[in-house]
Amino acid sequence: MPQNEQYKHGLLFAFAAYIMWGIAPIYFKALVGIDAIDILLHRVIWSFAFILLMIVAITGFSKIKQLFKTPKKLGLLAITSLIIAFNWLLFIWAINNNHMLDASLGYYINPLLNVVLGTLFLGERLRKLQWAAVAIAFSAVMVEVISFGSIPWISLALAGSFGIYGLMRKKINIDALSGLFIETLFLLPFALIYVFVIDSSSLSLITTDWQFTVLIISAGIVTTLPLLAFAAAAIRIPLSTLGFIQYIGPSLMLILAVFLYDEPFAAAKVFTFALIWIALIVYTFDSARNGLKKRKQAKSS
Repeated sequence: MPQNEQYKHGLLFAFAAYIMWGIAPIYFKALVGIDAIDILLHRVIWSFAFILLMIVAITGFSKIKQLFKTPKKLGLLAITSLIIAFNWLLFIWAINNNHMLDASLGYYINPLLNVVLGTLFLGERLRKLQWAAVAIAFSAVMVEVISFGSIPWISLALAGSFGIYGLMRKKINIDALSGLFIETLFLLPFALIYVFVIDSSSLSLITTDWQFTVLIISAGIVTTLPLLAFAAAAIRIPLSTLGFIQYIGPSLMLILAVFLYDEPFAAAKVFTFALIWIALIVYTFDSARNGLKKRKQAKSS
């Protein structure tokens, strides 16, 4: 596929992923009252089932077989499976315990964290305005610390875990479906042991009534579709571009938190978000200016 077509497809996948993630809290709010760990385990089980069906129907197992011949990639996918499981668990807990604003803030911070990760692990160098954006974001975190007397650990943990997950998936560089299949395969034994042996009450969630059963099983679709779209985007477009498009997700979460679920949006929290938005504007301006400069140089050469 031509490079330009790859990039266009990557953009479409990225927009789809972040819109689905942005409205995902509506689904998890429908499961309020269920422990986050139970929802996570059902996410793993039904995601695996959904992905397995997709592989059987669309791609077959040839790529999966090839993957098992590369122990290094399997090892890295074992690590990413744990990272994304932690991210899922914390996200579910935050949504169902009225911390949607904290989740939103975490995913606003993530693009700026991607810049730092690119510097540390991909050999990228920060430009002056990028440093300024990171400094402003750090100031926003300090506002949280001073105003509320504690580190915004939910926001930072969500941003950090998802940033590291995206970085590792980009470095592993395998197709989205195969990678996600292996990740859920690693998590599946833990989920099955917990549901069938440790806490059988978790199994009763799919026998309550047929409507609730459908809702729980839908966790596989709600989980899998945006992750597939994200993984497909991550190997087609730059990490910095992914970070820019990611603004859609937390913006939708912020709107839902304030206008649909009535989470308190105190003045200190507004100031925190304002600093993050300023940092993102600075970062976006710098990215756009640098992209324009590169295009001009390419034309003149």
